[in-house]
Amino acid sequence: MTDNPTKGRFIAFEGGEGAGKSTQANLLADALKAKGHLVDITREPGGTPGAEAIRSILLDPPEGSAWGSQAEALLFAAARSDHVAKRIRPAIASGTWVVCDRFVDSSRAYQGGAGALGDEAITALHRFGSAGLRPDLTILIEVSADRAEQRLFERDAGEADAIEGRGAAYHARVAASFRALAEADPVGFAIVDGNASPGQVHKAILAVIEERLGVQLA
Repeated sequence: MTDNPTKGRFIAFEGGEGAGKSTQANLLADALKAKGHLVDITREPGGTPGAEAIRSILLDPPEGSAWGSQAEALLFAAARSDHVAKRIRPAIASGTWVVCDRFVDSSRAYQGGAGALGDEAITALHRFGSAGLRPDLTILIEVSADRAEQRLFERDAGEADAIEGRGAAYHARVAASFRALAEADPVGFAIVDGNASPGQVHKAILAVIEERLGVQLA
């Protein structure tokens, strides 16, 4: 017996670099599958062939060039539009749970906040490109700057992509932007402390999903 709804759910993980989003997305997907749910785990930018191509040029731009905030925002919005139309919406409609590593709130925090484009510019692009789709729940994982730096070094051995490699001040603005977004929308967001062990963070996330969405996972 499962309690699969006829319509799927959409969970997005957000947070700064090294927050542990990918680990927690995979742990959640495993927990959902163990309860008999259909699950599609995906990421942004990416998730479709076209969006993955855009990801490559965003995170590894041509030598000697760098994307400005406006160009970044447009590229992210284009990738997201393709992802939503071809993967996320069809999956939800089929009864599948979609677990996504980043969604539009990353653009709001990075390009809108840290990149100083403002929230309205990003949300307008999202309304146009993806009809304003929102997750059923956005889980913001927060970690200390020291913990994030340690995790990134362990994961990437000091190598960073075009966005990860930006300075500490930029990433502090990203973290502050995420926090402001979550505090402004306490129904849509859940803030989870990511400084504990992956297993402890996972348990906290399961508890949040059970409370917010009424789905038994533990």
